[in-house]
Amino acid sequence: MKKYLFLLIAASVAFLPLPAKDYKLGSPSGKLQLTVSVTDKTAWSLSVEGETVLKDNTVSMAIDERTLGPDPKVVKVRKGSVSEHIVAPFYRQAEFDAAYNWLTLKMKGDWSLELRAYDDGVAYRFVTNRPDIRKVYSETAEFNFTQPYDMLAPYVHKRNDGDRYRSSFENLYADVKAGDVSVADGRLAFMPVYVDLGDKGRLLLMESDLWDYPGMFLRSTEKGFEAEFPPYPNNIREQDAKYLDYINMVAGTRTFPWRVIAYGKDETALPTNNMVYQLATPCKLDDISWIEPGLSTWDWWNDFHRHGVAFKAGINTDTYLYDIDFAARYGIPYILIDDGWYKNKNIFTPIDAMDIPKICAHAAEKGVKVLLWVSKGVLGLKPEKAFEHYSKMGVAGFKIDFFDSQEAAMVNRINMYAEAAAKYNLVVDFHGIFKPVGLSRTWPNVLNFEGVFGLENMKWCNPDRCDMPRNDVILPFIRQAAGQMDYTPGALRNATRKEFRAISRKPMSMGTRAHQLACYVVFDAPLQMLCDSPSDYLKEDETTRWIVSIPTVFERTSILDARIGEYVLTLREKDGKYYVGGMTNWDARDLDVDFSFLPEGAWRCRIFRDGVNADTVGEDYAVSEFGIDSGRKEKIHLAPGGGFVMIIDKI
Repeated sequence: MKKYLFLLIAASVAFLPLPAKDYKLGSPSGKLQLTVSVTDKTAWSLSVEGETVLKDNTVSMAIDERTLGPDPKVVKVRKGSVSEHIVAPFYRQAEFDAAYNWLTLKMKGDWSLELRAYDDGVAYRFVTNRPDIRKVYSETAEFNFTQPYDMLAPYVHKRNDGDRYRSSFENLYADVKAGDVSVADGRLAFMPVYVDLGDKGRLLLMESDLWDYPGMFLRSTEKGFEAEFPPYPNNIREQDAKYLDYINMVAGTRTFPWRVIAYGKDETALPTNNMVYQLATPCKLDDISWIEPGLSTWDWWNDFHRHGVAFKAGINTDTYLYDIDFAARYGIPYILIDDGWYKNKNIFTPIDAMDIPKICAHAAEKGVKVLLWVSKGVLGLKPEKAFEHYSKMGVAGFKIDFFDSQEAAMVNRINMYAEAAAKYNLVVDFHGIFKPVGLSRTWPNVLNFEGVFGLENMKWCNPDRCDMPRNDVILPFIRQAAGQMDYTPGALRNATRKEFRAISRKPMSMGTRAHQLACYVVFDAPLQMLCDSPSDYLKEDETTRWIVSIPTVFERTSILDARIGEYVLTLREKDGKYYVGGMTNWDARDLDVDFSFLPEGAWRCRIFRDGVNADTVGEDYAVSEFGIDSGRKEKIHLAPGGGFVMIIDKI
């Protein structure tokens, strides 16, 4: 009898909840440490090099009749370490190693909290193991800072209809301090958000592996931020409300998105941070050999300006045949047909002036591929018919636009489009969309994302509101850390700050010609645009040949020197060649290029740089060539809003 009583007591003890305590998880180097406190709530803190920078951040999720997080009972603790080699096609690194320590707290009630600590950031997510479909009413995610750190955050514009969740996600960055709610003015911020920890480093607030769930907005608080999620849309409209009272209906057994705090010791580490990519679901395609990155022409920016031609330019067959011939001449793999090619909001009905089969046939003959623009509203919820129809015609991909939302239904639609496009060997460029969340790892045919304050804004935004050169040397450190961005560079009308004017039909860029070329090295964009008119590129043959000589994907990327909002110096490598791109804000400056990254031997450096008069004539540039080796340093002068590109190959 005593034997059976002992076994009963032992079994009962084995399944008793573990006592309240702190659970610690350090990064491989030990610089970052997550502490999860399990008391009457679940909360985490983060220390960087021994200093606590985020403290007492509550996590919870309201699902159906209960809330996960409060009064937690830990029933099992698992932890370990992982080292993995990640092959990353069409990413800023062709491959890289990732190492992390992990911790899983299994809670009573069929849910867990998973945590990872890399040297370049930490992350956590909910995991549930429950039957059936569940409604998620809310999720609590806090970012409570211990000091009023300097931050840069993009905020949603206020809308006339009062909808705080609708956005094109292409706003400039506001300077704000942690805990300052005045800058927000009641608006929501969206990710990524930059945090300057001083001598302790830099953080980015991000998310990854977003599927079947809404994207996260950030609401300013007196300690930093707390999450706010767009509710599920009320598409039936049986009520007056635009949204329902929950954020999504989900499978009871699933993983949820990663909440990411990326880390870099200084600015130079942020543009190559891998947290979003390495946390995303791995590639679901067995064969990616058909996916081709590269440059594309683009008609919308230049408003179909073609000159010296024997046809009336516009949205018509002759214009795109001309663009195809231009692309073939320079080895450009794509042309893009943007808005206006179909009528009556019917993707299967091109306007009378457009002969899509003829355009595709001419493109195939010239070795060029055709991309078609379409709005998400026209493409609809059943895109396969359109994808099949145009893929058979020879179309290579789609630019899909006007999502303007990160509610769960829209996130699902984006994932569905990516998968359906891959079925028909179609590449995708998403526009009017939120930041990347790792989708291009899962579906590598998604070659680009907008969600960035890009060059198109120069058609309507003057320097008193839009400081583009400063924006250009902010983007690599924040938005680009999340993934590729369709900034659409290549303007050939280049203006000084004093001379710039927003002219929609004949747009120009702020800053110099060399600054525009530097975008092709500095900005990640596997599918990259040439925004100006083919007729102008033909006149500017030297500039055009420089642009087309720069790849759109690289094997390795690093930052040689940088200061956010001031300047950036980016190094890329591809097929034994090195590409260096430098750009500055409106301040002229000299940048030192140290060539110690080169292997031993003699090398040739060709440089496209600001001309001596670029401070008054934005189009002024100079091209030169010289020999170098790994022991050389070179000082390069950049005009206000200036830049340069170097292409270095072995002699």
